Amino acid sequence: MGKHIIERIREDLFAMQDLSYRDFHSRLMPDVDKAAVIGVRVPELRKYVKELAKDPEIQEFLDDLPHQYYEENNVHGFLIQQMKEYEKCMEELEKFLPYINNWATCDMTSPKVFKKHKEELLEAVRRWIASDHVYTVRYGIGMLMQHYLDEDFREEYPQMVSEIQSEEYYVNMMIAWYFATALAKQYETILPYIEKQKLDVWTHNKTIQKACESYRITPEQKAYLRTLKIKKKKQ
Repeated sequence: MGKHIIERIREDLFAMQDLSYRDFHSRLMPDVDKAAVIGVRVPELRKYVKELAKDPEIQEFLDDLPHQYYEENNVHGFLIQQMKEYEKCMEELEKFLPYINNWATCDMTSPKVFKKHKEELLEAVRRWIASDHVYTVRYGIGMLMQHYLDEDFREEYPQMVSEIQSEEYYVNMMIAWYFATALAKQYETILPYIEKQKLDVWTHNKTIQKACESYRITPEQKAYLRTLKIKKKKQ
């Protein structure tokens, strides 16, 4: 009898280990224990998952939550990303979201099938942003940013994001990223959120900073946005 799939995947991941990459990447995720990071580069991981997805025992790995290693979580996310059936994809994602424990796994898990199911996805997004789990909220905002800022944009979506109240850095950082991207794509509609200071001070200023770093925002727009920064009051 061959090795258990969970054991096999772990061995494969350690065979791809790059310790200098692990040290570098761990610094970008201060909330993840370095001992839980193997150190596998993302392109290599994606290539590996393409083959792994064909394994008939793969469901066993998907059911084995929580995983021990960061890369196992990424493998899980990439497997979900490849699923072609919306219902199956969503079922596995809903199971996985509560176990996501870092921004990188959260932001990299982006199923291709979502592009064809915008209406159903929107129902899930509303549920996710109301969650009390940090990375589920972040994930919901990320999906709104990815799928609903172009032809599917509606004015109620930034309103939804602006109403999220959180003390969590990784949620507020995603709100800022959402509004900076929205400024690049829907400038006239989004600008009043900044002019009327609809976001908390940190997120407001971070949005302006990120927008000013974007190539998609004109120099004139950047100059105006800089005038809208909120100066912190001196104690």
